[in-house]
Amino acid sequence: MSTALPTPEDVRNAAARIAGTVVRTPLVRLGVLDGPAEIYLKLENLQPIGSFKLRGATNAIARLPAERLAQGVITASAGNMAQGVAWRARALGIPCTVVAPDTAPDTKVKAIERLGGRVIKVPFAEWWQTLERRSFPGVEATFVHAFDDLDVMAGNGTLALEILEDLPDVEAIVIPWGGGGLACGVASAARALKPGCRLYTAEATTAAPFAASFAAGAPQVVEQQASWVDGIGSRTVFPQMFARARTIIDGALTASLDDIGAAVRTLVERNRVVAEGAGACPVACALSGGAGRGKIACIVSGGNIDSGKLTALLADTRR
Repeated sequence: MSTALPTPEDVRNAAARIAGTVVRTPLVRLGVLDGPAEIYLKLENLQPIGSFKLRGATNAIARLPAERLAQGVITASAGNMAQGVAWRARALGIPCTVVAPDTAPDTKVKAIERLGGRVIKVPFAEWWQTLERRSFPGVEATFVHAFDDLDVMAGNGTLALEILEDLPDVEAIVIPWGGGGLACGVASAARALKPGCRLYTAEATTAAPFAASFAAGAPQVVEQQASWVDGIGSRTVFPQMFARARTIIDGALTASLDDIGAAVRTLVERNRVVAEGAGACPVACALSGGAGRGKIACIVSGGNIDSGKLTALLADTRR
């Protein structure tokens, strides 16, 4: 079981590799001036697929030799990584298969299909097994892992380079934790290049296996409650991802569904930014004061929220 992390050189090489394909997204100040900190938003919802996943997918696929590319690619994803892989496969003219859990939102499944990806829906347990074995019966293609892959993590780590260029005196970065590929990629680069920067993960309280594992010092299994925050959250963590993260993460933050919903509304009302639950979670954590004071960068990881859910959240006037 490898627990290696991408090096700064790996991340810089990835940045050169994905330049021109992936958008260098802006870092903007959150329009909340009376909050606990000076909060900035890294707007990955502005990527062509509406998610940061394009970074890791593009870098990983670019590293494949031509003979493997010709066979096509396959991934196991609930939506955003699938879109990243499908988007790049379409550009290269190669087949793309996506194994998705049967709980995947229709909005994301339709987006994958629009990009030319073939979607195979399976029960959650079978989907998780596909992530573990890195293959699917009957599909002969190169598996692109959603998070447990050095090239994927290096691609994701390019976010840290951009944040540090745009905000050199950043004091903390808050990163959504799904499978850990984003957190490990960003944190490994940030830890090497700016050792004093505080690095936090963000999860919804309804499914926060990393927070439980971080507190216990070992991988834990938690009770997972299905919710509209679909881009992050599961019952447990990959042991190798936890082993990587525990060496570079300073703290594991969580936010309630109500607080994440309030963050979605705040982003729309104050910055005209549309974020999915996973993307709004770091903002909710920062607004609660969990990341401390000073200059804090929150990675708004994606904006692929169902329009009906967004409408319902915006209509909620409890806050």
